[in-house]
Amino acid sequence: MVDTPHPSPSPADTVVSARSAPRAPQVESLGLDPGRPLVIVDVDEVLGHFMEGFGAFLAERGLEFRVERFALFQNIYRPGETAHLEIEEGRRHYDDFFRYGSGEMRVAEGAAEALRRLAEQAGVVILTNAPGQGRLARARWLGRNDLDYPLLLNTGPKGPLAGALAEQVKGPAAFIDDLLPNLDSVAETAPKVARFQHVADPRLRPLAPAAPDRHTRIDDWDALRIAIADSIS
Repeated sequence: MVDTPHPSPSPADTVVSARSAPRAPQVESLGLDPGRPLVIVDVDEVLGHFMEGFGAFLAERGLEFRVERFALFQNIYRPGETAHLEIEEGRRHYDDFFRYGSGEMRVAEGAAEALRRLAEQAGVVILTNAPGQGRLARARWLGRNDLDYPLLLNTGPKGPLAGALAEQVKGPAAFIDDLLPNLDSVAETAPKVARFQHVADPRLRPLAPAAPDRHTRIDDWDALRIAIADSIS
């Protein structure tokens, strides 16, 4: 389904692509106060149930999404088959989901209220590795679901961009993601940034690689909000 546009621009419609920008945008250009702390948060499996939404999208195309491993393309099957879909074919469906289906993704329980309360003490930035063709649909999804915060598109490890943003604020910063490589990237690039791992889908939680000795793992948004607030206070 193609999303209908907002009647007027919102903060989440301010999209900056890190693909084309050699440096991070100035936080002031995102409408943020550099004198406040900063919370940098991912979308898929953090703010939204991506795997659930993608699975429903695939079902409409006669395919199955089987949650067998913490992976994406290797979980896509034709009904009755034991070998997963070819990676490139799965990638085409993934790209189409961002074009046509990502607006149907369900918000993670407690995420919107948690960010609303965190925004009372910090600036909030959404940092996602969504493909460029889905940027408007993603911004509109954020706007419709009370997650109206500046949106940055990234490609590859998130540490460089997250670190560059954190360097611009006087207060402490926190980073939330579901993927261990992104958390490790931030740890390497910006070790002073507090890091939290969150996996929204209960089916994925036991499959998700974690490193609790390096990054705090909290899969409940109410508890996560408290931990983030403590880390930036």
